[in-house]
Amino acid sequence: MTHILREVEKVGSRLHKKEVVEGVTIIECPKMIVVGCVGYIQTPRGLKKIASLFAEHLDESCIRRFYKRYRGKDKYRAFKKYQNQENWKKNYEQKVAFLKKRATVIRVLCHPRMKDLNFGIIKATLLEIQVNGGNIAAKVDWATSHFEKEVRVSDVFKGGDYLDVIGVTKGYGFTGVTKRFGVRKLPRKTHKGLRKVGCIGGWHPERVRWTIARAGQMGFHHRTDMNKRIFRIGRSAREVTDNATTETDLTVKNITPLGGFPHYGQVMNDYVMIRGSCVGKRKRNVILRQALHAPASHKAYGPINLKFIDTSSKFGHGRFQTAEEKKKFYVKRKDKRSNKLRNKDLSKAGYEQK
Repeated sequence: MTHILREVEKVGSRLHKKEVVEGVTIIECPKMIVVGCVGYIQTPRGLKKIASLFAEHLDESCIRRFYKRYRGKDKYRAFKKYQNQENWKKNYEQKVAFLKKRATVIRVLCHPRMKDLNFGIIKATLLEIQVNGGNIAAKVDWATSHFEKEVRVSDVFKGGDYLDVIGVTKGYGFTGVTKRFGVRKLPRKTHKGLRKVGCIGGWHPERVRWTIARAGQMGFHHRTDMNKRIFRIGRSAREVTDNATTETDLTVKNITPLGGFPHYGQVMNDYVMIRGSCVGKRKRNVILRQALHAPASHKAYGPINLKFIDTSSKFGHGRFQTAEEKKKFYVKRKDKRSNKLRNKDLSKAGYEQK
C-alpha cells in the first residue's frame, strides 16, 4: 500500500473542491497469456464440461502445471505428442466444430507470464475466464484467435471503474472468542479465564446454537471485496519511467517506493491502483472482475483527480520521493560536514579560515 493526494469533485459534499489524502493498494498485473478454451453445457445439475482445447505451443511454466514431477525424461516428453502439427490441426478443427455445435458456455484458459514476476515461482497458475457477448460461434472464434497472445489489464478495465477483488484472506490460525468475535472480557476474579463467553446457552434446546461465539479458525477464508474504485491503471516500468507522475507532480518516478515495497520488492509490470485495502497477503493471487453491483459513479464518487502519489520509503519514515532527491540532499550534507571538519583541523593547527 501507499497513499495519494487527490481533489474531490462531488457536488453537494462538504469535501467538494478540497484535497484529501487516502490509502491505496497497488496490485501488480502481469500480462495474461491465453493458452486454451473450455466448453460447457447446461444440465439440471449445473454446468458440465464437454471439451477443452489447448494452443499449439505452450509455455514451459504452463506445462509444469500438469506434471507433478517435471524433470529428467519427462521434461522432453511433455505435450510433445499433442503439439505435433498434424495431430494438433486435426484435433483443433474437430474440437472447434464440436464446441460451436454443443457448448452453451465458453471460457478461456489463461495464465500470467511467469518470467515477468520475480518471485522465484516457475509453475504457472491457470485460470478459467468466461467469454461474454455474441453467440457461441463468435465466442469460440474470439477465444481461438487469442491463443498464445497476451492480454493486458488495460484491455479489460479502465480508470474510474469499480471492480470486485476475489481472494483468500490473511490467516491467523486457531484463535479464541475475544480475538475472533471481539466479545467482552469477563471480570477480574472469574474462574478459569477471562477471555471466554460467560454463558453458551440455556438447558433447552440441549445444544449450543450456531449463533454463540466459539473459538476456532480465524482468517484464510475465500472472500470477495466488492466495489473497489480504480484510481489508476499504470503501464509497466519496463516501458515507461513515469508511471507515478501526475499533472501537478511532474517528478519522473515509478510506482515502486525507495527500497521497494516491504516484503514484496519492485513492481515492474502493469499495475492497478485501487482505493483502500484489499483482501489477501502480499504475493498471494487475487482475481479481479467487473463489479456486479457497482454504484452510479457520478453519485458515489465523482471523477478522479490525482494530484500526488507517494513513493517515499515504506521502511520507517520516508523523506525522499526519488533516489536523485536523496542523493542531492546527502551530497550537500556531506560537503557541509567535510568543510566543518576541515575548519576544525585548521583551527587546531593555529590557522584562521578566510
